[in-house]
Amino acid sequence: MRPKLTLKQIARELDVSISTVSKALRDSAEISEDTKQKVKAFAKLYNYKPNNIALSLKNRKTKTIGLIVPEIVHHFFTTVIRGIEEYANEKGYHVMVCLSNNSFDKEVINMEMLANGSIDGFILSISKETMLKEDYHHINEVINQGMPVVMFDRVVDQIKCDKVVIDDVEGATKAVQHLLDTGCKKVGLITTPDYINVGKLRTQGYTEALNKNRMPIHEKYILKIEDDSNSEELIKEFVKTEDFDGIFAVNEEYAVQAISALRKTEKEIPEDVSVIGFTDGVISKNFIPKLTTVNQPGTEMGRQAAKLIIDKLEKPETEEEEQYQTIEIKTNLVKRESTR
Repeated sequence: MRPKLTLKQIARELDVSISTVSKALRDSAEISEDTKQKVKAFAKLYNYKPNNIALSLKNRKTKTIGLIVPEIVHHFFTTVIRGIEEYANEKGYHVMVCLSNNSFDKEVINMEMLANGSIDGFILSISKETMLKEDYHHINEVINQGMPVVMFDRVVDQIKCDKVVIDDVEGATKAVQHLLDTGCKKVGLITTPDYINVGKLRTQGYTEALNKNRMPIHEKYILKIEDDSNSEELIKEFVKTEDFDGIFAVNEEYAVQAISALRKTEKEIPEDVSVIGFTDGVISKNFIPKLTTVNQPGTEMGRQAAKLIIDKLEKPETEEEEQYQTIEIKTNLVKRESTR
């Protein structure tokens, strides 16, 4: 079956902008008769069927941004939402927040629900299930119809759009290097499966730190947790398998679960085992002992994501090929009581 033609493909073939194609198909007075006829003839030749919902989104300004996050209770995502709302409100925009609950189907439903003319663009962090499936048709569809999308934190190279990320590799390398500098010789890693990009990058930082210090990398020292609902039991068994003197966890939940499990084996923190997490949320600051962690600046990420999408929405339309950028925000290590 012939793949569905999109506004973006028509624009590329005719060397005009997506906006020009959209307006020509709607018989806009802004477009010359010659261009209208050329666009309509090409669309008819290839049996193009416009996505009226997406077109209405592109052409009717609502001053509202759709935001889809995988989790709402996670401290990091709440800080991102705060940053997005702060910047958007300053610029006269509103934010409509939806939760995917790490479900592919829910993410698709949310995008379809929001794509009814009620928003001007999307900001999203992809769900775990979407990354596992590697099915991004719903995101590419709105992009191909000319709607701006900005991704943050959980991003994928397959989607061409603006992105905001942190330097996960550098942050993890700093964390593991701190463990090694304070005398740790046997450092365990608690992470996510590789299909989750942030877990993969933080795992890369772990291995780079060990390589830099000419220390061996043992697969048995690495725990990859597929299902968070079973994480406590998995971590409990993991810390029993080896006599770790340091543990790096890719989020603060795994870090505090590791500390709880270590205490049950009568290990003292940090005297016997040092533990570092990632995010620096409420748990890190209030757990006993207070958690050494990599700071993940969610509010700044949110502000940058909002700036990217609003800049796109307010940029004058041109005939030039769309340009995308990735903003990378630096992290820093916050040293507290869980490390020596």
